[in-house]
Amino acid sequence: MGLNSTPAADRVHIGIFGKRNAGKSSVINAITGQNLAIVSDIMGTTTDPVSKAMELLPLGPVVIIDTPGLDDEGKLGRLRVQKSYQVLNKTDIAVLVVDAVQGILPEDEELLQRFREKDIPYLIVHNKTDLTPHILRKETDREIWVSAASGENIHALKEKISAMVPSSASEVRIVADLLSPSDFVVLVVPIDSAAPKGRLILPQQQTIRDILEADAAAIVIKEHELKETLKSLGKKPKLVITDSQAFEKVSDDTPGDILLTSFSILFARHKGILEDTVRSVRTVDNLEDGDKVLVCEGCTHHRQCDDIGTVKIPRWLQAHTDKKLDFSFVSGTEFPDDLSAYKFIIHCGGCMLNEREVKYRMKCARDQDIPMTNYGILIAFIHGILKRSLELFPDISL
Repeated sequence: MGLNSTPAADRVHIGIFGKRNAGKSSVINAITGQNLAIVSDIMGTTTDPVSKAMELLPLGPVVIIDTPGLDDEGKLGRLRVQKSYQVLNKTDIAVLVVDAVQGILPEDEELLQRFREKDIPYLIVHNKTDLTPHILRKETDREIWVSAASGENIHALKEKISAMVPSSASEVRIVADLLSPSDFVVLVVPIDSAAPKGRLILPQQQTIRDILEADAAAIVIKEHELKETLKSLGKKPKLVITDSQAFEKVSDDTPGDILLTSFSILFARHKGILEDTVRSVRTVDNLEDGDKVLVCEGCTHHRQCDDIGTVKIPRWLQAHTDKKLDFSFVSGTEFPDDLSAYKFIIHCGGCMLNEREVKYRMKCARDQDIPMTNYGILIAFIHGILKRSLELFPDISL
């Protein structure tokens, strides 16, 4: 992904839901003007949620998610329906496609209730109006009648979706709002063996882009270059941002009068959970032998021999607590609904998840009274540098 591409996590997520053969895939293709989804007369052609990042005018960068039919049958079908419901956790705008001939059915009503419970803006799209010329059409702010086959009202549908973009979405930048033009920032970027060769990982890319948009300058170095770089600079940097894995060394090498934080901490603020994660981290000192700890990553990648989530964090945490802990690991979309078995949750920075899903996960933990922090905050706390790494945010108290 280049610096000019909007990351999927920062795009509006539009979930397309409905029963089998309501015409979800046809509606997606009509909205986008592309054959993004497979269309077939065979019920249940879409078997898993399929996401596509694209530009949707007049809305802009979006992720469109095509989901399996809500009335899928059998054991496998029930699993597919469960996947469709999981998509709700990251859906910013929900589009329910119903067959205009059949009208709204019980499966549709159940999903509409889920939209309301989760406070997701939604739109009911009555598809196949070319087959229902004589049915009375009652259009409201939440309903529209279209024909994916003939193109009737598709432009109006796009306009309605565009008008539904949540205004409550966080406008907190990654770091740009903390900088002034001509400031410069030092980014400490250990080469991550899990990243594709020749590429920086996503949070590093996004942070560099945000710094440039603030008309500030970014200096990117590896951890062993920090001391000499700071000595050779003509002026003091506004800030040093480090990968969490190098936090201890970078703190030692950064003079106390220079602000220091990590990518993971910046992303906790960007996703709207910094205060909760800071409040939770101290509870690690209450862990006892045998307590279950859940480690979550928002993406899936090939595990390295010294992986941060499955190796380093468990090692650091057990050394800090001097307890024998029972670790479980999940990645991607696999975040448990029932967290009652766990005493503590440690989440990654969430760069691959949109704000709604990160906040949903935090709410699940909070509702079940399970403390949840993230990688960077935990690592800073364990190494005794959390207070220093939060000096950038005076409103956050330890």
